[in-house]
Amino acid sequence: MLGRGVGVSGGTGLITTSLPQAGVSRPGGRGGDDTRVPVLARPLASYYLLLFSAGLLLLLGLIMVLSASSVRAFEELGSPYAVFARQATWVGIGMPLLVLSSRLPVRVFRLLAYPAMIVSLVLLLVVLTPQFGKSLNGAQRWIELGPYTLQPSEIAKLALVLWGADLLVRKRKLLGDWKHLLVPLVPGALLISVLIMLEPDMGTTIVVLTILLTLLWVVGTPLRVFVVINGVILLVGTVLAVSEPYRLERLLSYRDPFADAHDTGFQAVQGLYALASGGWWGEGLGASREKWPGLLPNAHTDFILAIIGEELGLLGTLVVVMLFAVLGFAGIRVAHRSTDPFIQLAAAAATGWILGQALVNMGAVVGLLPITGIPLPLVSFGGSALIPTMLTVGMLLSFARNEPAAAALISSRAAARRGARDREAADGHRGHRSGRDVSRTP
Repeated sequence: MLGRGVGVSGGTGLITTSLPQAGVSRPGGRGGDDTRVPVLARPLASYYLLLFSAGLLLLLGLIMVLSASSVRAFEELGSPYAVFARQATWVGIGMPLLVLSSRLPVRVFRLLAYPAMIVSLVLLLVVLTPQFGKSLNGAQRWIELGPYTLQPSEIAKLALVLWGADLLVRKRKLLGDWKHLLVPLVPGALLISVLIMLEPDMGTTIVVLTILLTLLWVVGTPLRVFVVINGVILLVGTVLAVSEPYRLERLLSYRDPFADAHDTGFQAVQGLYALASGGWWGEGLGASREKWPGLLPNAHTDFILAIIGEELGLLGTLVVVMLFAVLGFAGIRVAHRSTDPFIQLAAAAATGWILGQALVNMGAVVGLLPITGIPLPLVSFGGSALIPTMLTVGMLLSFARNEPAAAALISSRAAARRGARDREAADGHRGHRSGRDVSRTP
């Protein structure tokens, strides 16, 4: 598991590990492909774990978006495939970006850190203006781009991951002073949080603060400073939660949603009904009743896990939990095994973002947390959330390829392929010359 670092007072506080080059070269083997090597000891294990878990979550998301949205899409848009087609389009756009991101060198991500931060701040300001921001259900979180919408807060998550990791690496020699440790990272993250709260969007603000706390924890912030920061965040969060009537209403409803099951507790109650009716094995794919109009709101977005539970049962929900656990394990493994401080910080922060958002979403659906209105990563409908998350998965794949043992294996394979091509070219050249000599023989 990933540790906190060695503490800023004794150095940079960044994680450093000395890793065995497991599987890079084994006598009589094939450069790490020896089947006798345990799966998790293989150089590209992190890469394939990320690819497997994220790929299955994307596939499951497409299937469940189709199932959860089909009835209401037919009623409102005239086709049961209308919402699914939009989600498939977003996946089609995001997949090449994921592949490209997985092949980018680490220096490119560092170069993008400050431009991404500036762009996200500008967009967060733009979305608050009446001319460009689209308001829906009392929240102004989207910018309309023709038939599509852009949610700047989703871009801000990735921007904070890159900017925060790059900033801390640049200042690593100064991190023994807690002021340099916190400034400008904490003010920058708080600025993003304030702009998002003005939309308002408390769920995304929680995720942004999760990224900040992950960066501070991994870099080795002194425990007393870390506790003070958490205390301040908790205090401010409590004040914000009770200052707005609708947030206070959600908190009171969270305590007992059945007390007002037809009004403030309606969504939570319907979600619990969906999970309960699924039982162990579910009603069957496509057989949900809660997805019909007038029942569970946001069935294909924030509460898609409830539809998974209703149609695929407890087994289906546990598969989702397991896939996120595998993705989280792989992301933490990348951060732990890397020797590059930027990768350590960025991989940990990105993993904290995806897992934190998943936990907040799933906790709300099962009634363990108040409803905050954030989607389930890689599964829920919505391109604004899906594409930045796919880019982040691609970034993690790139980091996994840069693990010392993985990089050595990839380099050896590339050298072997070049050698094979050179030998083929030489053999072809010798064959050509031999043919010419034979033709000249009288």
